[in-house]
Amino acid sequence: MGVKEGFFEEEGLDVEVVNTSGGAIAVPGVVAGDYDFAFGNTVSLMVARDQGLPLQYVANGTTTTGEEGKDFAAVIAPEDSELETTADLQGQTASSNNLMNIGDTSIRLAVDNAGGDGADMDFIELAFGDAAAAVQNGQVEAALVLEPYLTQSLDAGLKAVSWPYAEAHPDLDIGGYFTTEEVIEQRPEDVEAFTRAMRKSMEYSQENPDVVREVIGEYTETDPEILERITLPRFKADFSREAMTALGEAAVKYGVIDEAPDLDALLPEGTE
Repeated sequence: MGVKEGFFEEEGLDVEVVNTSGGAIAVPGVVAGDYDFAFGNTVSLMVARDQGLPLQYVANGTTTTGEEGKDFAAVIAPEDSELETTADLQGQTASSNNLMNIGDTSIRLAVDNAGGDGADMDFIELAFGDAAAAVQNGQVEAALVLEPYLTQSLDAGLKAVSWPYAEAHPDLDIGGYFTTEEVIEQRPEDVEAFTRAMRKSMEYSQENPDVVREVIGEYTETDPEILERITLPRFKADFSREAMTALGEAAVKYGVIDEAPDLDALLPEGTE
């Protein structure tokens, strides 16, 4: 959207957008210098830092709406399931698109916040596109899905029993744009220009959801009717240190990382 609206061009940057299959490609791509910047979820970057990779965020990307019942991620179950609330997920098996990452970590944290024990859950790995069918055929009791699969799942008669991103923390930042400490140190003008353009893009996206939906339609094969009804994430320029602290503590508690993340090293300078 920022490229489309000319925000990067205004900063003197010629940006080429390259699609990847996720953090498993984006992280080593940035480390190797194949990409100047990349998008990655917050737990993936915590894991990378925990493994000694010198990566740092320069701009936020997506944040939960903070609204239970209206967010872009939910845990779904069959309509006739006895699962009704987040606390009911204790003792159950659920799916997430990646194990030991932001999906299962946020669900466990949400269960803890609901008064349950997030440790008393099992997870299997399923792509979001396969999750609804797995729930319908009884392969798994519940599944994490993100939009547009969430709206499609609800249309198919499944129900949402938990909104883990919003329930983990109402300001939970899901992912952002990062680069290496070397790039930040050696190319400060490029980094500052990129960050300014991203901040403009975030602010414009929050104010113009119709434009966001239009751009999503250009990058994905989403049915236009579904695209009009999906819930978009919140777009805010700054990270929440409080939410990242809670997520980092949960990641340590559940063995995703060994030590609490150094947020001064991970987040942009001045993040409060």
